[in-house]
Amino acid sequence: MIKRFSTLSGVTGVVVLMAAIPLFFVIYSSFQLSGERWVGLWDTRLPDLLANTVWLGLVVAVGSLILGVSSAWLIARRQFAGRTLAIWLMVLPLAIPTYVFAYIYTSLLSDEGWLGLTWLAIFGESVAIPDIYTGWGAAFILSLAGFSYVFLLVRISLLQSSPGMEEAARIQGATSMEVFWRVQLPLLRPALAAALAVVVLHVLSDFGAVSMLQYQTFTLSIYMQMEGRMDNQAAAGLSLVLVTMSLMFLVLERFFRNRQRYFSSSRARKFQAKKASGRELVLIWACLGLIALFAFILPLVWVLHWSWQAWSAGLVGTEFWGYTRNSLVLGFVAATFTVVVALPVALYHARIRSWLSTCYLHLSSIGFVLPGPVVALGVITFVLAQMPLLYGGLAVLLMALVVRFLPLAVQSQEAALQQLTPSLEQAGRVLGAGPLENLWRVTLPMIRGGMVTAWVLVFIDVIKELPATLILRPIGYDTLPVRIWIESSEEMLELAAPAALMLILGTLPALWIMMRAERTR
Repeated sequence: MIKRFSTLSGVTGVVVLMAAIPLFFVIYSSFQLSGERWVGLWDTRLPDLLANTVWLGLVVAVGSLILGVSSAWLIARRQFAGRTLAIWLMVLPLAIPTYVFAYIYTSLLSDEGWLGLTWLAIFGESVAIPDIYTGWGAAFILSLAGFSYVFLLVRISLLQSSPGMEEAARIQGATSMEVFWRVQLPLLRPALAAALAVVVLHVLSDFGAVSMLQYQTFTLSIYMQMEGRMDNQAAAGLSLVLVTMSLMFLVLERFFRNRQRYFSSSRARKFQAKKASGRELVLIWACLGLIALFAFILPLVWVLHWSWQAWSAGLVGTEFWGYTRNSLVLGFVAATFTVVVALPVALYHARIRSWLSTCYLHLSSIGFVLPGPVVALGVITFVLAQMPLLYGGLAVLLMALVVRFLPLAVQSQEAALQQLTPSLEQAGRVLGAGPLENLWRVTLPMIRGGMVTAWVLVFIDVIKELPATLILRPIGYDTLPVRIWIESSEEMLELAAPAALMLILGTLPALWIMMRAERTR
């Protein structure tokens, strides 16, 4: 037993060292800053950046929580016509990158955009069209892009929960609202903590939406320091503050998650969804339809419209399909590697609660809280120093993507492991199974849904990743996000839209795999 976890600890340590490469770069470069320059950053940039970033993270967390929990509860607790379609509509926003969301809504809310014209027709010119270039606009975009993470993890938790506690509460006279607040919501705490961690980490490291909307956060300021002023030391200093803030959030998130843990037996009676009445059906689709309208339907119609314009004008050539192939292959390989290397970290922390496992978990999250350009520079620095022959190749980009999205895979797999009772693994060992056999025949089949969810989420994020891919891609290896960024920066809607459409279509097989795994489970 001790030997088993010593081996697991060693493997986890190697994974964490790889994930911490960008952090080493940030710390080393930050030490090059003098005290005067630190004081200058505080006097000129840090207070506003801290206020903007913390405010944005809190608002997006609340928005994603409201949208994700409400939609997950309605779909998991009620049986109604079109339920499968509703699930897809809640998941498909994951296919749209934040920078595409931002670009679409800046177009829709312009004076000549669809939403702008609708607003003028209803309110006239006396009421100004909502300005998307504000903190609330950025929060709106990031909430639409992030609530699906909450929906996925909360829905899985609701489907796996046993109705015994809720029935006991009702027997004691609790109302439906009391059951939700005092029974269901506390039991959802592990899934909510994991989902909100993913959402907030996305916000802290987002580059696309905040750069499009010119909302000053740490990520945009770091990019401007690197690209505009060519000041990597100042960028590293700002990155160090961002990492410190993110780690403080992760420690707080772990504290609240660990205060509420429960195990669900594989033989426990599962909750059976109640058939919705006619009135409930109208309310359900009014709620879900409104969310789907702004999170997916409007962006999809906009993309289809401009894609049709491009194809009708013959602007989509053979090189476009090469960009599509590059994105899909890169996403498949990177997601597979990420899920594999994340498993030891999730397993070690779920089964061994210690200061070491907690340190491993927090260090593995570094890549996700750092902006893509900083992750890319950290990996380049390491490769040039230790493996210069790899520089300029696809392996360097894959390394950066694994580091970047490792926390996403760890969070999803650990959430599944936390609901797997340890007695099942102990039973396998009592029956003579070795550590690897027990892992292969007992643990992995039981957490298969969480692993599939992790793979899909990483795949989707990889094919949407822009900054790291833009910096580290081999010469001539353009992907769909790179082309979207290039075309949209030149205001060429008819060329950016087809690439955005292919990103959406490219995620459909991955999402279908995830849904099929859930039905099988």
